[in-house]
Formats: sequence, structure tokens, C-alpha cells
Amino acid sequence: MNIINTDLYLTQSKTWPSDGRHIMASYDDQNIIVYQAYNPQIAEQILLKKNFHDESCLKAGFSLTRMSWIKTNFLWMMYRSGWATKKNQEKILAIRIKRDGFEEILRKSVLSVHDNSEEAKLSIKNSSVILQWDPDHNPDYSKVETGRRAIQLGLRDEMLLKFSKEFIVDIYDVTQFVSEQYSRIHENFEIGIKTLEIPIEKVYIPIDSNIQKHINLSVSK
Repeated sequence: MNIINTDLYLTQSKTWPSDGRHIMASYDDQNIIVYQAYNPQIAEQILLKKNFHDESCLKAGFSLTRMSWIKTNFLWMMYRSGWATKKNQEKILAIRIKRDGFEEILRKSVLSVHDNSEEAKLSIKNSSVILQWDPDHNPDYSKVETGRRAIQLGLRDEMLLKFSKEFIVDIYDVTQFVSEQYSRIHENFEIGIKTLEIPIEKVYIPIDSNIQKHINLSVSK
């Protein structure tokens, strides 16, 4: 997969934090990759128009009035989509966005917590970005036993439109790569895991230290 550098999962996983809340991502100085899964009809138009707000995307079924979730962690996307086997998640898109746009999303996020207070409910209701720290997952769908968490960001309203119009640099269909890797572990996991490749991911630390505190990010050891 030339659009995103890859390496063996077993090689990479040895370098990752074992626990805590971390943004694992493929990124460089300017951009960062996030993932989404769609049905073929919506994905086709998104790939053609390189955005979500074009009329053809809306006609295909994309909604600007619903929450749209992005994930930086490739394996979390594989867990959520069943390696592109779940209904309406048959196409995996890698979306290259500007890092300053990603940090704006983080800066404006509200943490989704199990807090039934009226203040918390109102804050979540009024926010255009919801942040969740979900259990990270292994290639076989099992949770990372040591407790590492993966980030998931829900965009809606003005932030979703801004994401579509201003933050996107390019969009790629990585479904074939996903299917090729899935076939390795699906046929024989013990053998396939030795050759499983995934995008190269490392811990992403926001430049703005206030964001680190805001999203309750763990300090990498």
C-alpha cells in the first residue's frame, strides 16, 4: 500500500504503550490519517468528490445531520468494521487531513463520560465534537488486556462541515489492503499474525499542551 507506509504488526506492537489513553496514528509534520467505513454507494461518491458535503454524496446516503465518527487507530477501525465484513462498512477509507485541523477537533471536543448531571448532558448536547476513549483491540477482535485505550471522535453540525470543506487533503480506498491482511489471519491466525501488516502508527502528541490536558491524554513512558 504505497499511500501509507506499513510494517509488520508484531514488530510495531512491541513499541506501543501497553496501557493508558493514547492517540495511535499514521502522521507526518503536516497531516494525519483518520479512518471511516461506509457502504459502497456512499464510499464511491466520497472518493470521487474528495469530501462529504457534495450533493452526490448526500444523494448516495451520507448525512450531514448525523454524527460521523473518525478513528486514528487502524486496528480499532478493523474491530469496528469486522475487517470490512460488516454490513454498510464494506469500504474502508483512509482520510488524510491537516494536523492543525485535527488539533482543532481535539480542542473543541467534549469527553463522553458516564455522568448523568444536567451540566454534562448539556455540554455533550451542545458540542460539535464528542470524544470517546474506547478499549483498544487486537487483530483478532480481543481487547488489549493491559488496558490501552483508543480514541474515537464524533463530528456533527459545523465541525463536520468544516472537516469536509477545510481539513481534508485526500481520501483513499484501502479496502483491498484490508481484505488482503484479513485473509492472512482469517485462514490461520497463528501463522497469519506473523506476516500481518498494518499502517505504521506511533503515539501522537498534540503540539498544544492544553489539548493534552483537555482530552485527558496519558503521558507516554
